Amino acid sequence: MMQPRLIASDLDGTLLDPEGEVSVRTRRALDRATALDIDIVLVTGRPPRWVRDLPAATGAHSIVVCANGALLYDVDEHVVIDHAPLSSPLAVELVEHLRQDAPDCVFACEMTFQFGRDTAYPTRYNTPETLIGDVREMVAAAETTKLIVSDDAIEHDELVRIVAEIVGDRAEVTHSGYGIVEISAKGADKGRGLRVACERHGIDLADTIAFGDMPNDLPMLRIAGHSVAVANAHADVLAIADEVTLSNADDGVAVVLERLLGT
Repeated sequence: MMQPRLIASDLDGTLLDPEGEVSVRTRRALDRATALDIDIVLVTGRPPRWVRDLPAATGAHSIVVCANGALLYDVDEHVVIDHAPLSSPLAVELVEHLRQDAPDCVFACEMTFQFGRDTAYPTRYNTPETLIGDVREMVAAAETTKLIVSDDAIEHDELVRIVAEIVGDRAEVTHSGYGIVEISAKGADKGRGLRVACERHGIDLADTIAFGDMPNDLPMLRIAGHSVAVANAHADVLAIADEVTLSNADDGVAVVLERLLGT
């Protein structure tokens, strides 16, 4: 492709190395893009609280596409500038239905800046602000950015199937590893996030390049002008990408940018 006007990249497993860091080579390639007035947009499944240091670490724009495209977060101003939440009645219905069909499943939820979880939900990321109790009650009381399902008693692919069957076309179902399945509002995916970012930047989708590794990246990769999978990507991502680069451990994103932008 020709030189892009906007670079969109997933973080974990793609732009970041296996330790979750930005390598020296990757930062150099991103700095080269910035010097050429190419916009860099981070597109991630992470919630806002997990991205606050990353624009500075990567040189990317301060507005980050978070929660698989359900919201855009301005790191500098600490405000959400676009949000497509899951409605409370639907979130409640899905929790109730899933508990019937998968009795061992447990839930967590992202509500803009707030994280909540069932008491039994396994996590290492508790903070003093974490809500712990019954997620059904939490989603009934507030708009839900993302509903998260975990079930250690079921194989991951089977859990994905069960959730997708119950949700149907009422919402978006995706996953990015970690043994969880994520549910967002209908149309709230990384493709939506990239579209909104392009509209804000005044850039056509044809002038974008996108990098990803997991199924939650598929909507973004399908609409980008040029899509790139890292070598460690999920099989579904490898199957649809325009190009496969080296793994995130081998600076795969930087390799492509160096070729397109010069070193």
